[in-house]
Amino acid sequence: MDRTKAAIEILNDLILINNDRIIGYEHATKELKDEDGELKHLFTNMIGESHQFKMELATEVAALGHDIETGTTTSGKLHRTWLDVKAAFSGHSKKSILEECEFGEDAIKDAYVTAIADEDTPAYIKDILLRQQVILQAAHDKIKALRNNVER
Repeated sequence: MDRTKAAIEILNDLILINNDRIIGYEHATKELKDEDGELKHLFTNMIGESHQFKMELATEVAALGHDIETGTTTSGKLHRTWLDVKAAFSGHSKKSILEECEFGEDAIKDAYVTAIADEDTPAYIKDILLRQQVILQAAHDKIKALRNNVER
């Protein structure tokens, strides 16, 4: 595979996982209680981050002359289905919602590490990914801290 095609694939994979993150946080927001307004606000901000990230990535895909992915990953769909089944039996506690959000943050964090390490990722795209990665790491750390401090 030539380097341009590989770079497009890397970018489109990150677009898909950002779509997963958006849908995951939209789903989590709906599961929160009315008194969880601060957490809803945080999740809404994270949705906005991923919209911004995917637009930046999509701009690069378009500049490389390729179509932009618009769906979500298969693993993301499977994970959300599992969450729906699990919730049907156990309900949604604030802690379980944060645990699932942390799982999603781990997945996107890993995807960025892989993309940055890939030798087919051009340096100028790595710069974009490194900047986004800093924001994603902060989001992950915030979710983890909240999860650690929440009672069931």
